[in-house]
Amino acid sequence: MKLHRGPGLFLFLFLCVLGAAWVVASRMGYLDTLQARFFPSVREAVRLSPGDFPAGVSAPVADVASVPLRPVLIGFTARGSAASLLVAAGGATTLDNPAAPPGAAQGVLKTAYALDARAVLFAREEELRQALAIGAENGGVDMGFLSVDRLASWAPGLRDAAPRTLLLVGRSRGQEALAAVGVTDLASLRGKRVGVYPFSSTHYFALWVLARAGLRTTDVKWVDLPSTLDAGRALREGRADAVVGLWGDVELAARDRGGAVLATTADAPHLVATVLVARGDFAARYPDAVRRVLRGMLDAGQAVLKDPAAGARMLGEVAPYLGDPTEAIRSAPPATLADNRAFFGLSGEAPVTYDELYQSAAALFQKLKQGPPVPLAEDTRDLGALKYVSEARGP
Repeated sequence: MKLHRGPGLFLFLFLCVLGAAWVVASRMGYLDTLQARFFPSVREAVRLSPGDFPAGVSAPVADVASVPLRPVLIGFTARGSAASLLVAAGGATTLDNPAAPPGAAQGVLKTAYALDARAVLFAREEELRQALAIGAENGGVDMGFLSVDRLASWAPGLRDAAPRTLLLVGRSRGQEALAAVGVTDLASLRGKRVGVYPFSSTHYFALWVLARAGLRTTDVKWVDLPSTLDAGRALREGRADAVVGLWGDVELAARDRGGAVLATTADAPHLVATVLVARGDFAARYPDAVRRVLRGMLDAGQAVLKDPAAGARMLGEVAPYLGDPTEAIRSAPPATLADNRAFFGLSGEAPVTYDELYQSAAALFQKLKQGPPVPLAEDTRDLGALKYVSEARGP
């Protein structure tokens, strides 16, 4: 059979030559040059943020100022362990009015360490997260009290703030509680409405309660509350069959309706741990201020443990919803230096360390598909100041 040349053969050869030319141009970079010149909008736009660079790059070369020339702002939500901060700062303020009230007593940080610091009260953990994200220079705070589970959940969103855990403030030993009406035990929660503020440590505790009862997250009907402080009201108004909140609030609400408290963090005293977290840029710029804060917090914590009267008085003024402030301190006492050494693995032993608690919380939230992957625990802590203070104070 005789072969005939047709137009298809020339088309095939042309395509082969064109393909070879494209490969050569691609490898030599000519295509990228042409794309940049004639189609610049096709190139992927990359959004840069402060989190792309180390937190300390803007710190001064020399020690220009060992502490800020303005007050150090430390945000917190009221818990018993916050009494140590109130004693250290001499009381509490708010972001709307951060100035110390006239006639306010000076705290340990001012009298013993010459550091002007303000304890800034927040009603909701989410508001504190936002304040820590923007920083004190932009209307937020320099440091904040966060539970380890919240830090594990929020670390990706706080990437630009480069949060660094500095100190264990305290553990909850009964501060968070689950109370219910018409429910006799944890297994009976199946099919019930459970009210919880989803951006709080009470939510983490609620998940632990379900695991303890052998229930799945879909076995209950979740009712999102606007804040932890709304838990007692939700139970009274019948918006939920059970709620998870602060013991002083939900216990009274349950009693008023003939219900009962079914579980508290006294059943898991190493589950909810509150830590002091600083913005990475602040910690890098003012390391001496960080050391002073740690010293003052530890001194104030020891004073509260020895005599809780002053701390209880301040705590009762800013957080009456905690109930008896002395009992609130007992159920969430300030952590000692020995507690910190064990919690961060410096010396001694702890049933649960910071790394274990952080990583398990991060894994849990990933299992629940809540948020992107989080950084490792070692990337969220800075123990330099704690080691310095620990060595200075000895065993």
